Amino acid sequence: MPAPAATPRVVECFYTLSSPWMYLGGPQLTRIVRRHRVRLVLRPYDFAAVVPGNGGIPLRSRPEARQRYHALELDRWRRHLGLPLNLRPRHYPPRDQRPAGRMVMAAQAHGFDAMLLSHALLRALWAEERDIADPAERARIADEAGLPGRDLVAEEESPAILAEWARNNEDAAARGVFGSPTIFFGDLWLWGQDRLFFLERALAGEAVHDDFPDGAP
Repeated sequence: MPAPAATPRVVECFYTLSSPWMYLGGPQLTRIVRRHRVRLVLRPYDFAAVVPGNGGIPLRSRPEARQRYHALELDRWRRHLGLPLNLRPRHYPPRDQRPAGRMVMAAQAHGFDAMLLSHALLRALWAEERDIADPAERARIADEAGLPGRDLVAEEESPAILAEWARNNEDAAARGVFGSPTIFFGDLWLWGQDRLFFLERALAGEAVHDDFPDGAP
């Protein structure tokens, strides 16, 4: 008898379509999952509905010192990675980033390259001064990526996508997501694009301890 098929390895990425860190980390994440031939599932979620309950604080609500440091980190990382990024983009924060997230979900549901679209939308926001809250602009961005923009915009409010969106929010809240991007691979839980080397190690079969140390919550 043939051996049973191996269960495919899955990396889940919870994030928002306004996150500069997902913009900066997306290309590296793509390279890692392709190198290790694992499935990447993008799980956009509603920041305002999820993150405050898990202790996250929106950037504009943080003290001035933390906002300044955030800008310093963005500058360091854009230079390190060689990616264009405006520290104060014209359309950040977006009027509403949720439809863009559901557009990515629609692309994924139809078997398109959802990460390609995701990065194009984030690049449009953070490097190209484009308004991703505008459905016509989103359609143009998708078209430029070789995807059916108008069809994907139309899918953003479909019952199936809205139901999946609700599941993403419920799962993100239940699993302690407080920032973007947050990565799960089995028992591995990572926050931030600067920790993706731990995902690389875990996918290579190395031990990456995720048990809480003694005395931790």
